[in-house]
Amino acid sequence: MDVIALPAFQDNYIWLLANAQGDCIVVDPGEAPPVLAAAKRGLRPVAVLLTHHHADHVGGVDALLQAFPVPCYGPDDPRIPAAATRVADGDRVEVPALGVRFEVMAVPGHTRSHIAFHGAGLLFCGDTLFSLGCGRLFEGSPEQMLASLDRLAALPGDTRVCCAHEYTEANGRFARAAEPDNAARDRRLDEVRRLRARGEPSLPVSLASERDCNPFLRVDAPGVRGSVGERLGRPPRDRFEAFAELRAWKDGFAA
Repeated sequence: MDVIALPAFQDNYIWLLANAQGDCIVVDPGEAPPVLAAAKRGLRPVAVLLTHHHADHVGGVDALLQAFPVPCYGPDDPRIPAAATRVADGDRVEVPALGVRFEVMAVPGHTRSHIAFHGAGLLFCGDTLFSLGCGRLFEGSPEQMLASLDRLAALPGDTRVCCAHEYTEANGRFARAAEPDNAARDRRLDEVRRLRARGEPSLPVSLASERDCNPFLRVDAPGVRGSVGERLGRPPRDRFEAFAELRAWKDGFAA
C-alpha cells in the first residue's frame, strides 16, 4: 500500500493510505480540496480517521463526507464533527476495503481527547508526536504528554510515524540546542535537508529514528538532562520536571 502525504494549508499533511485499486483512508482532512483533487486523479476515500478537534484537522470533514459518504472515526469530544463515530482507547477500527485494522490509542496532552491510530505498520499521531518534536500543551499537562509520548515510543521501532505537520527542520534546530552531541540526530537532519531540497516530505520516519534523535523521547538521556539542568541551574528533580522544562524551553525557542 502507498502512504501519501497531501500538503494542506502552510505546513499540514493530510495522510492517505491507498491500495493498488485506489481505495484510500483519509487522515485528518483539515480542508477538502486536496483530497477531492486526489479523488479526481483516481483515489477513492473509503474511511476517514480524525485524531483531534482542531480546525486544521477536521475542517474539511463535512465537505469530504458530502462527496464521499464513508465511515468516519474520531475521539469522543463534542468538538469533533457530528458525523464521526466516537472511538476511545483500546477500540479497533477496521477498514475492510484495505484489509487493515487500527488500534485506537488515547494520547492526551496537545488536547485532552487526542487519539492516535496504530496499524499496518503505521502511526497516525496527529499533533502529539512530531519528527524531532512534540505538540504544544494546549489542554493537557506535561505529565499527560510525557505518558502519551512514552506510550508511543514503546511501539515497534519499524513503525512509520505519520505526523500532521512539516516541522522537522525547525524542530531540529531546537533538538541541537537540547542535546548538542547526538550523531544520529545530525544524520537525520542531513537526510531531511536532502528531502526538502527535492521538495519531498521529511515523513514518514521510523519510530526507531525518533527514539534515537527526538529530545522529547529522550528526557532520560544524559545530554538532554544536562541541557535542562543548565537552564534550571540544578539537575531536574525527575523526568517529569525535565520534560516540563524542555517543553517550556521549546515554546519560547527561536533560532
